[in-house]
Amino acid sequence: MTQPPFQTAVKTNIPDAQRREAIDTLASNEQTTGLKVLVRISGLSGGLRRQAVDGPISCGAHDLFDELAADRSIAPARRKKADR
Repeated sequence: MTQPPFQTAVKTNIPDAQRREAIDTLASNEQTTGLKVLVRISGLSGGLRRQAVDGPISCGAHDLFDELAADRSIAPARRKKADR
């Protein structure tokens, strides 16, 4: 059985290539809630989090950038990227 993209993205026993594909799927399906969680979640590699920050660009969720840029629980580098 295939897992939903969000579950694939957060599972550490899944190869990074599949996790990146799952994040792309979240973005293409405009699942901004999942992308927000991925940006905020601890235990996810920096590269995967950066990819999740880029997700709203492809799905046109520019208001999400404002929310992420203002969230102090997110690392400063990712907040800065969201604030571009």
